[in-house]
Amino acid sequence: MSSWKKAAKTNQKTHRERHQPEAREHLGLLEKKKDYKTRANDFHEKQATLRLLRKRALSRNPDEFYFHMINSRTEDGEHHEIEKEDEHTPEQIKLMQTQDLRYITMKQTTEKRKIARLQSELHLLDAAQEVPNHHTFFVDDPKEALNFDIAARLDTHPALLGRRCNRMKLDTLKTAVLPVVDKAALEKAAKQKQQKYAELDKRLDREKHLRVIQEKMILKKHLANKKEAEPERIKPATKDAPPIYRWKFERKR
Repeated sequence: MSSWKKAAKTNQKTHRERHQPEAREHLGLLEKKKDYKTRANDFHEKQATLRLLRKRALSRNPDEFYFHMINSRTEDGEHHEIEKEDEHTPEQIKLMQTQDLRYITMKQTTEKRKIARLQSELHLLDAAQEVPNHHTFFVDDPKEALNFDIAARLDTHPALLGRRCNRMKLDTLKTAVLPVVDKAALEKAAKQKQQKYAELDKRLDREKHLRVIQEKMILKKHLANKKEAEPERIKPATKDAPPIYRWKFERKR
């Protein structure tokens, strides 16, 4: 009995799947039945989805309205969210769509370094001259208050009383060797100083602009995380500030 089974197994024919004929090799591999079933099932699922969508479209109420209609649109068959005009400037939208977070962070860091360099050169002495403040002096009697000499009290020249910084004393003025500067050199130095202040002002605005974009992109990245609970929006976004959200506190194990 065992020898018969062994002989039957030895004489058993091995069935192999038919390959693509040589005349049809340019058409690729020959499709097997399992490949056909996968393709057919996918086709039938898509047809069923289209029939369901067609049925919903025919039975839809034309007067139906929901608020998301005014915040979204369809372009070339693709769904897009409409950004509110008061949330982003056109420059912010362009940067957020074309650049990534690392590029924005790098540009902001560069602007911060340039601002620090300009501030170290200018020292903002002119701003100190414009800040309103008071200097109070105390005297012993009303007679001394009537004859009070501010220049003598500060030990400086009367021409320097209007300066709040770099006000040299009389002893320093006697020993100091001041360079001889003509009017043209003073005008050139004043012009260069005004140019640096204008550059500093522009860079401060640019750094603020990049910081707002960075904060909006970071917040958008956190909102895209579906693993966390949906936060509550406390304040909407503006052109000068990102929106404010509050996440529910979750205690970590």
